[in-house]
Amino acid sequence: MSDTVSEIERLFGEYGRSNYDEGVTLEQHCLQTAALAVSDGASTELIIAALLHDVGHFLQAQARGNENYLAIDWAHDTVAADWLRPRFGDEVADPVGHHVSAKRWLCARESAYFDALSAASVASLAAQGGPFTDAEAAAWKAQPGTDDAVRLRRWDDDGKVDGVTVDPLSAYLDLLVRSSIDRTP
Repeated sequence: MSDTVSEIERLFGEYGRSNYDEGVTLEQHCLQTAALAVSDGASTELIIAALLHDVGHFLQAQARGNENYLAIDWAHDTVAADWLRPRFGDEVADPVGHHVSAKRWLCARESAYFDALSAASVASLAAQGGPFTDAEAAAWKAQPGTDDAVRLRRWDDDGKVDGVTVDPLSAYLDLLVRSSIDRTP
């Protein structure tokens, strides 16, 4: 097994059981998000992005202790993308790095989207800067790869259901091993 995959297993084991403030743990949330990507027929890279989109929370908990991601924006999306890029490449890292911005874009562009957000997502949105202005939304959407970030965001929003049974992390390990480029320094 690769060092990257062993590290992912360790991070999920140590930090995945923390409460996501949605009635699910961070691990359950990540696994539900990945399951939604699988059921939507997403690419391998986008499934991995869905599974690991919140790994930045784990990395920040490791570095800072228990983070309060609802009150303070520690840029978990950027932290995750920076960590994922040398391990899985741009096709995994880019949607992860944009999934918070995708929420801000959706809030600015779809009036019903904000109303459907969970309480935790509304709280974190405030810490993340709130909905984009029209100019911010247009500039963000003009970047390459934002369509995948929006898909990831929608799975992220739907992956917060208490009591849903999904495949465990172990079901994704072979996929992670095959996809890891492991170019970490």
